[in-house]
Amino acid sequence: MSEVVIASQPKIDVLEQQDKQSVRLSGLWNLRALVADKTLIQQIVQLYAQNKATSWDMLEVAVLDNAAALMLWKAWGKSLPKNLLVRPEHQRLFERWQNQTVPDAPIESTWSNRISSSLRQFVKGFWGQWLDLVTLLGQLLLDIAYLLRHPGQIPWAEISITIYESGVRALGITALVGFLIGIVLSYLSALQLKIFGAEIYIIDILGLSIIRELGPLLAAILVAGRSGSAMTAQIGIMRVTEELDALSAMGISHSVRLILPNVAALTLVMPLISIWTDAAALIGGMFSAQNTLDISYQQFFFKLPDVVPLANVFIGIGKSAVFGLMIALIASHFGFRIKPNTESLGNETTNSVVAAITVVIMIDAIFAILFMGVGMP
Repeated sequence: MSEVVIASQPKIDVLEQQDKQSVRLSGLWNLRALVADKTLIQQIVQLYAQNKATSWDMLEVAVLDNAAALMLWKAWGKSLPKNLLVRPEHQRLFERWQNQTVPDAPIESTWSNRISSSLRQFVKGFWGQWLDLVTLLGQLLLDIAYLLRHPGQIPWAEISITIYESGVRALGITALVGFLIGIVLSYLSALQLKIFGAEIYIIDILGLSIIRELGPLLAAILVAGRSGSAMTAQIGIMRVTEELDALSAMGISHSVRLILPNVAALTLVMPLISIWTDAAALIGGMFSAQNTLDISYQQFFFKLPDVVPLANVFIGIGKSAVFGLMIALIASHFGFRIKPNTESLGNETTNSVVAAITVVIMIDAIFAILFMGVGMP
């Protein structure tokens, strides 16, 4: 018989007879006794546990706690050996671990693991939010179909208020920014056109760039930052103050009373804000062109319809309506994701603005590709 003694208290005795092997454990098998040489003891136990025919005798174990039982149980391959002699009170400790799920040791964190984990989380989050947005759009279509059959339930008051808040109150800031952008674009273009003696083409540059691209895009970005964030915050505050729960308790549809008015109002008002921003930007461009290139307001006004085909106006109006639809959907989507705490309110409002502006630029790029050959003089 060979004896392996670990420290002074836990003991392992090994008896080998021909092709049979018997391991006898004795002494104190608890966390306090094992703490000094726990790794070495575990390696020795695992060495003898590799032979499934080995018999184990634990009748002489004086003390056994959960930590030592877990170490033995994991060394045995998370199952009790067939040939095991153990006291009844110690048997219950092993049965307790047998009925629980023990997590594996954590995988060592490396840069590749972190990058792959972050990539998986990003793809999972993006796909989940995309599905939620599609679900929201489907619910909106169902609500529209229902309201067409029941026109008396159309929330005219909510739509009217949203039009005023998102449209009328945004006229000032959009006109100011549009006017300044028109001045800057006209001034910078004039510096280049003077070199080639092509000052008259400032009308072509301003007309096409503002009416087709800059006007609708600039208006959408301003509305996304101003009105989209307000919509998200409004729904979030209703979540924090439990108004959404109250609406559900009264049987009032969230989508009909909150989402539909936002979508309808922005879809209707965005083309009008876009035209308003176009006009302000063109006025700013005319002002700068008259001062830098000596092009009169009358010349600018009468030549503009000749150099900018009408199709560009319709393209700008069409993309503005799509901008409004997506801004309202994204604002409502992130609003309902807000949890009843102030930290979530700030985070989701920020995410709403960033996502809305990103989607607006993506849609503008898609329109530019699809209508690349339309409306060109």
